[in-house]
Amino acid sequence: MHDMMGTGGPHILAIANQKGGVGKTTTAINLAAALVELGARVLLVDLDPQGNASTGLGFSPTDRKKTTYDLLLDEVPLVEAAVTTEFSGLFLCPSSADLSSADIQLVSNEKRSFLLHDALREPRVETLDLDFILIDCPPSLSLLTVNAMVASHAVLVPLQAEFFALEGLSQLMLTIREVRRGANPGLRIEGVVLTMVDGRNRLSQQVEHDARSTLGDLVFKTMIPRNVRLSEAPSYAQPVLSYDSASKGSEAYRALAIEVLLRHPLRSRFSEETV
Repeated sequence: MHDMMGTGGPHILAIANQKGGVGKTTTAINLAAALVELGARVLLVDLDPQGNASTGLGFSPTDRKKTTYDLLLDEVPLVEAAVTTEFSGLFLCPSSADLSSADIQLVSNEKRSFLLHDALREPRVETLDLDFILIDCPPSLSLLTVNAMVASHAVLVPLQAEFFALEGLSQLMLTIREVRRGANPGLRIEGVVLTMVDGRNRLSQQVEHDARSTLGDLVFKTMIPRNVRLSEAPSYAQPVLSYDSASKGSEAYRALAIEVLLRHPLRSRFSEETV
C-alpha cells in the first residue's frame, strides 16, 4: 500500500474527475471531515485554482499566507504551507488563483510531474502525524492533476449520476494508465463514488446499474444523495457534518469514510473500535 512512503506514512488519495460540477470538492471536504470525526488526522491539499475547498473550510483568499502554488513552485515546505482548521485533526494546504498559471510554469521544469510527490514526502511532514492526505484536483487533466496522481497511492473518482457519466471516465482511466506506465507504477483506483444521486429518479438508477455492472467492486457501496444541506454548507464555510450533522449528506459521507477506513485502518495509536 505505502510502497513509496514506507509503512508508517499517510495514505494519499487524489480526488479527481476532469469534469467540473460532479461533487469533487464536496467529497474532498466532507470525506476529510468524516475521517477526522472517526479519529483520523487528515491533510486536505487544495490543488484547484478556484480554491473552493479552501473557502469551504473558512479560508478566504486574503487569509491564505502560503499556498499549494508556493509548495509546488517555490519549494516552500508543506509544514509551512499547511494550516490548522477549526476541526481538530484536519489540516489544509490552501489554494491560490496563481495555480491557474502553474501549468505553464511547470512545463519548463524538468521534475515537473514529481513536485507534489516530493513536497508530500519531505521528512518534516512526519511531524503532522497524518493518516490521510486528500488532494482536491482541478476539473481538468492538466499537469496539476498529473502531479496529484504521481504523488498519490490511489485515485478516488466522484461520478455524478447523470447521462453520459461513464463516457467521461474513459479519458480519466487513460490518464491513470499513462501515469502508471511511467512515473507511478503503484497507482491504483481507490474507487468510484456516485454523487448527486436521486433514488427515485430512473436515470440515477440506470447510471448506478451501468456503473456497477461495468466497474464492479470499484464502485463504493455508499452513494452520495442530492441533498440541500450538502449544497448549502460551503456558503457557511463548513463541512456538512458540522453544518447539519443529521442530514442525509452527512450520513452518506460518514458511511463513505467507514468504507475507506475499512481498507486503510488507522495506525495503532487508535483502538480497533473506531470503525
